[in-house]
Formats: sequence, structure tokens, C-alpha cells
Amino acid sequence: MSKWQKPDLPHSIPSRDHRERSISMTYLITFACYGCHLHGDSTGSVDRDHCIPGSRRLESSPTRIAGELSRMRQPAYRMDERRRQAVLAALVHRCSDMDWALLAAHVRTNHVHVVISAEATPERLMNDLKSFASRRLNQLGFDQPYRKRWARHGSSRWLWKQEAVLAAIHYVTEKQGEKMGVYDPRDTSAPFGRGSVDP
Repeated sequence: MSKWQKPDLPHSIPSRDHRERSISMTYLITFACYGCHLHGDSTGSVDRDHCIPGSRRLESSPTRIAGELSRMRQPAYRMDERRRQAVLAALVHRCSDMDWALLAAHVRTNHVHVVISAEATPERLMNDLKSFASRRLNQLGFDQPYRKRWARHGSSRWLWKQEAVLAAIHYVTEKQGEKMGVYDPRDTSAPFGRGSVDP
């Protein structure tokens, strides 16, 4: 399974009623670092015209990648160990402050996976976590405040059943290759889960 291939989870589009009611839902949220996962990449991607669950992804397109690269205003952003740990700590703290249930997280060099349960839309959660992580990186002085760190939007999957939640947690914590910044509440041996430290 490639790093961008999601686990085999049930696909469904949430009803308007589910999107508007304040009920707790669980999601698998993934967002990439700026410039690290471009439309037309051979690993597969989606855009506004290819975003229906279960539909085909965009085909590989060197021309489209070249166009995206030409529009980039900054170099691609990649996270070293210090940045990964800072982002992981920010995610854990934000979820705790907001009373969101963080079920798993994995901060990689060029993307972030989160399994989270909350009374909020996945879009709101994704934007909030990106903002809070960037704020923490700014506070630590790792980058200039104007640095672009995250790709626009990302991927969100609604996890309707317990087996889908467990599959997503396993995918995030165990199927990403070398463990980097991992939050796994089932593992109490580290402050924020395996491979993590509080910066």
C-alpha cells in the first residue's frame, strides 16, 4: 500500500442532516505539506472534479505537475524531526483543549494523518489543526511567519462503523513505514504515543 493509498474503508457521502447537526462523528483526516503532493502526481490525487468517494483518482500528468510547480510561490515544505514533534504536540494539545477525541495521529515528513472524533465538520477540524500547528511552529521560531506549510484542503473520510475506525487507527499507526511522530493512546510508554516527545 502506498503512502497515499487509504485503507479499504466504507465510502459514503454524509447527509445534509449529519453535516448540520451537532453530533460527534469520527474521521480519518489527511493533509499534505505545501508542494509535496501535487495534482497529477503518480501516487494519485483528487481535485474538485474528482472528489466523489469511490470515484477514480486523477491520472498521472507531467504537464499538470509542471503547471502546479510553476504556480508555487515558495519551495516545498518538509518537516524534520523537530518540526514533526512540534506539530504532533500541537495536535495533541489542541484536541485536549477543544475536548476532541484524538484516536491516532502520525506526523510524517510531508503529510499528516489524524483519526479524530468530534462534534465538528472535518473541514473545520482540518483547518483548525493546520492553524494551531503553524502557530506552534511560529512560536518556536522554526520558520518565517509567512512560510506556506500546508497544501490547500486535504482528504477527509467519515468513519461510520467501529471496524472502519479500528482500520483507520491501524493504518495511521502501523502502515506508514518508519514510525515518525506517532500518537497512539493505546501505548502509554511515551508522553504522546510512540516515537514522540514533547518539544
